[in-house]
Amino acid sequence: MKNFPGIDKSRAYSTAATNACTEISKIGITALGITAGIIGCWAVASIIVGAVNSSGPINLIAHLFTAING
Repeated sequence: MKNFPGIDKSRAYSTAATNACTEISKIGITALGITAGIIGCWAVASIIVGAVNSSGPINLIAHLFTAING
């Protein structure tokens, strides 16, 4: 029979204390940041499509003022 090295049963202890509220806040802030990034990308894409459909950015602004004033 082969000799197998013994399993080391020493344990490492961490002295760093973590707070559950802090970890939940980190997750919430990350989720909020991702959501804001997605909404920002959607807004930029919408502005580009609007400029293309209205034949340029100047016409886009003119159509915006027309839509606001009626």
